Amino acid sequence: MKIKNIITLSLALLIAPAGFAQNARFTTQGVIEYEKKVNMYALLADQLKKNPDDSFGPKIVEDYKKNNPQFKLLKSTLTFGRDQTLFAPVAEQVMQNSWYNMPLAQQNNLIYTQTAAGTSVTQKKIFEETYLVKDSTRKINWKITSEIRNIAGYDCRRANALIMDSVYVVAFYTEEIPVSGGPESFSGLPGMILGVALPYEHVTWFATSVIDQPVGDDKLKAPIKGKITDQKKLMGTLKEALKEWGKSAQDFLKAFLI
Repeated sequence: MKIKNIITLSLALLIAPAGFAQNARFTTQGVIEYEKKVNMYALLADQLKKNPDDSFGPKIVEDYKKNNPQFKLLKSTLTFGRDQTLFAPVAEQVMQNSWYNMPLAQQNNLIYTQTAAGTSVTQKKIFEETYLVKDSTRKINWKITSEIRNIAGYDCRRANALIMDSVYVVAFYTEEIPVSGGPESFSGLPGMILGVALPYEHVTWFATSVIDQPVGDDKLKAPIKGKITDQKKLMGTLKEALKEWGKSAQDFLKAFLI
């Protein structure tokens, strides 16, 4: 090969990656499907430890393990535009036993978020009541790391945080979806959150697919039904309702507000 041809080929190889990066397509509209995975055995074991005087607890847990898998799987979707998201759970059949219906093992929130404005409207089901929580989005002090993980075909960077003073959060976000959103109330990173883990709460949310498609405003509407409140007032309402619940009160409060 002539020297001139070698130089030309070398230049082409150097220029190609830069050109590819400039032409990379970023997803700004679409639908993300998430799977929430709850380790029920671990969650029920924690409840036993916190309620040692419950004589029925061990039998309930034993029966659950005989008849149910370790992990409970729940589906949800996040519809997103350039500066709006709508997180919606997929309906499930709820068991009647209160041990199995711990709020962390359910999906109680329908959440509309305006990411640029930093505001959200959450329709939240708590026991027999439905609330409409209008407030600013949760402020999370994320610490971004160098760890990379591929989720649903997207390379995602890890970030860690602590919320509600005691809940450790691990999140994975991608800048290829330049919308600062995520499942449930998790947001505030420079890209879409495709994975969340609460290791000590035994629960995760991970994207199983990302559908890149146009989304009209009719698909991104805030919920309107429920008793209107804000986050501070809701916390006061819950604390009052749970004041006689003993050690379980904090767990329920935390689960409803996550």
